[in-house]
Amino acid sequence: MPTKILVIDDEESMCNFMEIMLAKEGYKVDTVVSGCDGVSLLKEKNYDLVIADLNMPEMSGIEVLKQIRSFKREQDLVVMTAYASVETAIEAMKQGAADYITKPFKVDEIKLAIEKIINRRQLQLENETLKKQLQGDNSFDNFIGASEIVAKLKKLASRIASSDSTVLVRGESGTGKDLIAKAIHHHSPRCGGPFITINCAALPEQLLESELFGHKKGSFTGAIRDKEGLFKAADSGTFFLDEVGNTSLAIQVKLLRVLEDKTIMPVGDTKAIEVDVRLIAATNSDLEEEVNAGRFRADLFYRLNVIPLHIPPLRERNEDIKLLTDYFINKYCGKLNTAPKSITPEATELLMSYHWPGNVRELENTIERAVLLNRIDTIGATDLGENIRNTPPVGVVQEAQPATPTLESIEKAYIHYIMSQTDGKKAKAARILGIDTSTLYRKLDRYDLKKTSEPGADKPRKHSETK
Repeated sequence: MPTKILVIDDEESMCNFMEIMLAKEGYKVDTVVSGCDGVSLLKEKNYDLVIADLNMPEMSGIEVLKQIRSFKREQDLVVMTAYASVETAIEAMKQGAADYITKPFKVDEIKLAIEKIINRRQLQLENETLKKQLQGDNSFDNFIGASEIVAKLKKLASRIASSDSTVLVRGESGTGKDLIAKAIHHHSPRCGGPFITINCAALPEQLLESELFGHKKGSFTGAIRDKEGLFKAADSGTFFLDEVGNTSLAIQVKLLRVLEDKTIMPVGDTKAIEVDVRLIAATNSDLEEEVNAGRFRADLFYRLNVIPLHIPPLRERNEDIKLLTDYFINKYCGKLNTAPKSITPEATELLMSYHWPGNVRELENTIERAVLLNRIDTIGATDLGENIRNTPPVGVVQEAQPATPTLESIEKAYIHYIMSQTDGKKAKAARILGIDTSTLYRKLDRYDLKKTSEPGADKPRKHSETK
């Protein structure tokens, strides 16, 4: 679509010249010979650029500028003047002119002035579009759910986004803690700054300390140069510290310093560095239990727990499963470039009745696999994973349970069932459950199921083995 330009000049010969010259450059040009006509035309039509003479009898170029600003504040305008002076140029720029040129001008001068303004405007529009896309990709609407518990969660998260307070996001693995953290950042005053994230469970202690706080050259074997830590990289933005419950006591001391003093100390350095960072931490651990056990500092826990947010597990918002299923089917049909698919009532019922220990992440993986492997336009029960189709026997789930089992007792029985089916192989069991191996270890400890984690633990022992 060609760029549209309006030329306002009381000299008809100048209007004709500008129209011919600019039309040759591919612009669509309208011309008027009075400021009043120009203002009237601008109220009816949109132009990418206005070029107006400053010295006109009925309405000066300065007055045209003022009139345009009253109803089109973002309109780009270049003024022309035969009376070259600093005063007229300054006055025009004060009123919002994008540029000015003096008569007589060279053709290349007006071409260059127009190109600069059009290119700048295009870049501005692209940046605005990109910003909207980024905000859209990280909006609270991307946390899919219509249940009351999710609506309350998103309302609270939206309210706290504008503050600079520390947030502790709690929830099981796969519930979407990272989505909430990103949305809080992108709706906060820090949205123009970086959003840095790290999973504390993914790195050993020494490497995690170096990644978080940086290090000085020679501070340890392999430190061949100075390294800027992620806290420094997150300066003026937000740092999302995932699985903070997996940090060592030594690192917890350093995290406490960040929250209390807003400073970090790189490994091997003696000089503190100031950082301006909002911290959002997340955990699937019971931090109160970790504090009581002496594995997590109480003072750090209270510093992190300024604003607690609890992400509910999928089993507690069962009414969202159908909504999430449809969302993921559409997402992966588009991503995998396949024809749109639907899901059968039988398959939906299986999804609704499944326990989802891996939460939304497990559901997403299930749907992605079903869309990829399904060769027809309907996803059926046979397209779902074996662990979903073959739910645990009723006797296993209900053994020694009250008439109305608790969610905790159901989880304990289900983990026991999976561990027995995998002969106590933790890595395989964790994959089926859709959780991290470290999470499985904690749950085995919590539910006193360590015996089921030993290969052959559920098999009867020979007489010679019993003493």
